[in-house]
Amino acid sequence: MMGGSTKGRFRRALGRLAMPLRWLAVAVAVLFANVAMAAAQAPLAPYKDDLFKYPAVLSSSYGGDYLTIQYVKQRDIWQRDEVWEQKVHGEYVTLLGFGNSESHITLNVGDRQVKYIAAGRRTGARLIVIYLHGVGGNRFQGNNDWMFGGNFNRIKNLMVRNGGLYVSTDFSNFEARGAEDVKALMTTLAADNPGAPIFVACGSYGGVLCWQVAEDPATARLMGGMLLLGSVVDDKYLSVIAAEKPSRWLPIYIGHGSDDAVIPWIGQEAFFKKVKQAEPDYPIRFVLFDTGSHGTPIRMTDWRQVLNWMLTVRGG
Repeated sequence: MMGGSTKGRFRRALGRLAMPLRWLAVAVAVLFANVAMAAAQAPLAPYKDDLFKYPAVLSSSYGGDYLTIQYVKQRDIWQRDEVWEQKVHGEYVTLLGFGNSESHITLNVGDRQVKYIAAGRRTGARLIVIYLHGVGGNRFQGNNDWMFGGNFNRIKNLMVRNGGLYVSTDFSNFEARGAEDVKALMTTLAADNPGAPIFVACGSYGGVLCWQVAEDPATARLMGGMLLLGSVVDDKYLSVIAAEKPSRWLPIYIGHGSDDAVIPWIGQEAFFKKVKQAEPDYPIRFVLFDTGSHGTPIRMTDWRQVLNWMLTVRGG
């Protein structure tokens, strides 16, 4: 009797102890989740801001959401590049050091392989940037340190130096199979980097894939923002905006050149104004590079400014 009674009291004591321990475990989990969220939303530290900042703002409207930026070919290409449009001067580039160099990776998607190049943290990244090329491009375009004024080198360095991950990927085509490739890549990266917002940047016609992943609820919820660089727009997205709560609105950046002969800027400006007319507070920004051509937004977009803005507004 005495032994049984002692055992019962011991079990009851353990039970009383286990309850606060369970609450402590929950509290610790919440704390770490909040810390991870705060880290993801913290601003990116500066990297060569003086070299990559916008030269001059010619006009501003919509509370700063619509900017016209000065672009001068003589200064922004001829003086910036050592070899015109092929190799920027060395001060714009910092090659990644040992342990941070790019990884060439193959992802199996159904019966095919998707190859991509990654720079930064492969696991536990605080944020992820994926670049999707346009027609005639490939994964090497978005990984080129020297072309486009060194701007791809800058985004790689920004990710490496801020605990993030940068990815430039191939895909099957600009239709459903290509969208499936990108969605599979996003899902894989999200599993390896829980809670990291994914920012999808699309050059030129790669934007058709941007819209497909943004309009799919399964991948849209993984995204922290979408960057359209001399790219296309999709009016169907207005219905997505209308159906979503403000807390789920996806930040959108549109960068375009006013002399783009491939994709004229008028349609992009019209889309921006339609969004603002429907939802004045929607997080969308339009940057027009005065006299810029089709590739100008890739060369001139200030990655750090855009991503810091998206990190600030993400989630409402």
